[in-house]
Amino acid sequence: SKTVCASPGHSGSLGSLSTEAAVAACSVDMSEYEQDGEVAQRIAAVIPYYPYKGIPRFYDINGFCARPDIFQEVVDVFAARYRGKIDSIGGFDARGFVLGPPIALALKVPFFMLRKPGKMPNAIGSGGYAVEYGKRDGMCIPRGHPLDKTDPKNKSTVVKPGDRVLLVDDLVATGGTLSSGVELVRAMGATVVECACVVELKMFIDPPADSGLPSRKKSWEEKGIADVPVWGLVSEDILTLEGELPPGYVDDGEEH
Repeated sequence: SKTVCASPGHSGSLGSLSTEAAVAACSVDMSEYEQDGEVAQRIAAVIPYYPYKGIPRFYDINGFCARPDIFQEVVDVFAARYRGKIDSIGGFDARGFVLGPPIALALKVPFFMLRKPGKMPNAIGSGGYAVEYGKRDGMCIPRGHPLDKTDPKNKSTVVKPGDRVLLVDDLVATGGTLSSGVELVRAMGATVVECACVVELKMFIDPPADSGLPSRKKSWEEKGIADVPVWGLVSEDILTLEGELPPGYVDDGEEH
């Protein structure tokens, strides 16, 4: 198999990487890590779906969390893709908290949480946003300690001007949650290198106007963030594992 020396989605040589990062990147066969590729198929095989929150197929990452060998492959994919290209990782409440820290440790970069309002002290909030199963009030990032000396109310010492930030979550559908993170990171003067998720539901990227589905492309264009790339390792095309349910199961998900 062919070994390449750049992360997918990026062109050129590894001249901007450190020697250590370049050697690591050149030792990885990135073709294995393409969306719905060989590794993605192994991960998809252990992600069940259930009817939940009024959604017929709610994909459950507990499937690979229960398999250390598969979870390690998830971390390896993300680490290979972003090694030498980011300064920090932000993970979304709450499943991004599961994914972000091991990836950050593998890359030896800081991790920060994007939390729901009222869940974190001394935080800076975004505007509200919509998701595929309802509306949300926004996301928050920490101001940090010590505070920013120039603008302690509106700026963070965790996400600083010029930082290259990776935002991670388990799944992207309409992109509402991700957009709130992009808004916050940009307000701090930092750059979102990419929004990365284990699962990407392609049906929401740019559906036909008569489909009745929300369009992530249109929404992000309206928000002025269409230049921020979104990447997912696994699409709904290969997520076929129907989770087993007990007799009398009731969808008890919050907010339909």
